[in-house]
Amino acid sequence: MRAHWPAFREVGAGLAAVGLGDHAYARRFRAETGLSFPLLVDARREAYAAAGLGAAPLRHVLRPDNLLALVRARRAGHRQEARGRDPFQLGGTFAFGPGDVDLHAHVNRTFGDTADPADVLAALRRW
Repeated sequence: MRAHWPAFREVGAGLAAVGLGDHAYARRFRAETGLSFPLLVDARREAYAAAGLGAAPLRHVLRPDNLLALVRARRAGHRQEARGRDPFQLGGTFAFGPGDVDLHAHVNRTFGDTADPADVLAALRRW
């Protein structure tokens, strides 16, 4: 999403990331990734639970789609230095409108299953 931040701003959207861990981890993550939007800390996984985000089993590490996602990420120059509190916690991508309107929801099924920014932008543009 970070690479698409200008497009999100063009449609009047804001971005925020929610991560596990403490504030020291969040500062290090922000420095490593260059995030320019808010990074919130959910050490007790309350937001993760509310969104229905689960954890992947260990066997998912060797799934072909995850290995392919890892190769793509490394070729693009991405490295996962710090793994955070729970490296098996799966994420998600959500878009909300004013008044608690749900515009888009993507719950990751495995590590490499991330939302397509174009889909999120399309949902925002339709609203």
